[in-house]
Amino acid sequence: MLQSLTHFCYHRRGAVLIAWVILIIGLFVLKGVAGGAYRTEFSLPGSETDAADKILKDHGFNARTGQTAQVVFQARQGVDDPAVRRAMETFFANVQEKVPGASISSPYTPEGARQVSKDGTIAYGEVNLPRDTEEGYISIGDDIKAERDKVKVDGLRLELGGDMFAAQTMPASELIGIAAAIVILVVAFGSLLAMGLPIATALLGVGAGTALVGLTARFISVPVFTTPTAAMLGIGVGIDYALLIVTRYRQGLHDGLEPEDAVQLSMNTAGRAVLFAGVTVVIAVLGMYFMNLALIRAVATGAALAVLMTMLASITLLPALLAFAGRRIDRFGLPHKKTAETAADLTFWRRWSQVIQRYPWPALVGAAVVLLVLASPVLSLRLGFADAGNRPTADTTRQAYDLLSRGFGPGFNGPLIVAAETPTQADIAAVQRLSETLGKTEGVAAATPPQPSGDGKAALIIVFPTTAPQDKQTSQLVDRLREQVIPQALRGSTALAKVGGITAGGKDFASYTGEKMPIFFAAVLALSFLLLMVVFRSLLVPLKAVVMNMLSIGAAFGLMIVVFQWGWGQGLIGVGREGPIEAWVPMMLFAIVFGLSMDYEVFLLSRIREEYDRNGNDNAKAVADGLAATARVITAAAAIMVSVFASFVLGDDRALKLFGFGLAAAVFIDATIVRLVLVPATMELLGRANWWLPQWLEKRLPEVHVEGKIPVAGRPAPEPSGGQ
Repeated sequence: MLQSLTHFCYHRRGAVLIAWVILIIGLFVLKGVAGGAYRTEFSLPGSETDAADKILKDHGFNARTGQTAQVVFQARQGVDDPAVRRAMETFFANVQEKVPGASISSPYTPEGARQVSKDGTIAYGEVNLPRDTEEGYISIGDDIKAERDKVKVDGLRLELGGDMFAAQTMPASELIGIAAAIVILVVAFGSLLAMGLPIATALLGVGAGTALVGLTARFISVPVFTTPTAAMLGIGVGIDYALLIVTRYRQGLHDGLEPEDAVQLSMNTAGRAVLFAGVTVVIAVLGMYFMNLALIRAVATGAALAVLMTMLASITLLPALLAFAGRRIDRFGLPHKKTAETAADLTFWRRWSQVIQRYPWPALVGAAVVLLVLASPVLSLRLGFADAGNRPTADTTRQAYDLLSRGFGPGFNGPLIVAAETPTQADIAAVQRLSETLGKTEGVAAATPPQPSGDGKAALIIVFPTTAPQDKQTSQLVDRLREQVIPQALRGSTALAKVGGITAGGKDFASYTGEKMPIFFAAVLALSFLLLMVVFRSLLVPLKAVVMNMLSIGAAFGLMIVVFQWGWGQGLIGVGREGPIEAWVPMMLFAIVFGLSMDYEVFLLSRIREEYDRNGNDNAKAVADGLAATARVITAAAAIMVSVFASFVLGDDRALKLFGFGLAAAVFIDATIVRLVLVPATMELLGRANWWLPQWLEKRLPEVHVEGKIPVAGRPAPEPSGGQ
């Protein structure tokens, strides 16, 4: 099938190119007309936070179901100074007028007296917003910022707390990553035309993928960071996939094939590896649907669409572009232009492999020790969500966070919401006693009196912890309130109270994903083992790959923890302070790195297997020749991915920094320590046992050919039976 598709794309190159241009334009037009609004849903069906949210909705506390913002101000002369008070009351009135449906708690009301610090110099107002889209919140944030800028009083400092006010200026990370990829491709190919084909293929594929993400937002809740995440992944894998195909095409021309035969060669070999790897990534990522979480489903959908479209571009658009290029692929060559792997390249990598094979035990033990040391911080992994305290100090949300902490304590940046149902009059008294008990509980700085609902059947208590929202002690407090304090305080009444709010919701989300992660990891590793066993007809090769994947991904997790959770070197990448690992990142990173490492695994091992079959089952020679033939392209491909992923560390969004850093670290480790040291060392030690498979099992496995037959000059390869 792939050979027929390649033949069609080659001979209908103009139609294929026009079809892709029309597709991109059409998708973006459709997105503009029918695309949905971005919305971040951290809800967890069946959790206590979800139950608390339902109580709030059912009894008219609608303003408490959306985002909460803080207006924090400091005045040298005191917040009760007449000029300060007049300016701030005018500000609150203007915000109320501009944001219909908002509920504003002002420190200048009798109920808001607790919102003034003991020394009278810091105060805050709380703005509770109804549920809205990401774009809606950003628009509201812009309106409030505009009102803030009108406040002009000497000695008054006014800062805004809440996600809608956070600075999210991305320094064109995609463009930085693409620029780095261009440099690497020029060095690798030495030709501007050869460099341009992978870039063009990746950009068109990513364009289609991100447009589809926008359309998806019409049907499911899609977080605003899904598009840059999809773009990051799509650019990285798209350029890599095209690089593998273009490299094999140029090798075919160098070996004397006609352009059409060279295209068939590249698609029948590297193209099959790309198809296999791409489908594997999509399957692994979509496997996260079984987590049954709206946020995870949305991000997984975006990642899958990006990979799928870049893969389709690689197997349809790229053959058409190669047909246009023909023998001119090396035009606009630079002085160092290479037409294929040079003798020097092959000699260097062959010698490298022979050194590893000469000392396999030191190489194996040394590499394993390095990976285990890097992975050791995983034992202290703490899942959660960062707060404004992790943002750069110049950000207004970080400054509001620091002011609140200074005036009231860090817990005021992430209050807990206790939603109580009070069916009877006696229950109202019980909830009043609960409020008094909460205020005296260890770990609680203050608790508000119950705020009754309009129907008198529910009440709301706001609890301020003594610790920051992301602190471990705050999570422990949530558990203690739910399991001990609230049940004991309400014993003997029919009142029902649930602990919710953003802070408790983040804790519930992290706990749920932490419990499900081992199951998901085991399923992905089992899939990896089965696929590689079928492809390479071996038990030890897939077992080795699974162990090495665990080591490389564990090492990447360890580096993330060291930088983002422990805070080592955080200033170098613009992280405000240490904090937990974002709860959705480990699963997403594991699924994606699994697919990417499968790409390198298939590309390297298929070439080794090819050499093994060709040279009469000489394992040592096959390893040396296979590594020599693939090392340069794997190194270039990995360098491109690392550059693209690492460029997202330059942005402001901590979650994207974390995700980009983790992906870059994982790919770097996988393409260096694993592929260039562990693989040749273990394959040398295992010898012919690498390819052992019990006879009874071999007869039952389906035939899957990732690398097709290699054609001779002037004649295309036959389509292998049982191929993908």
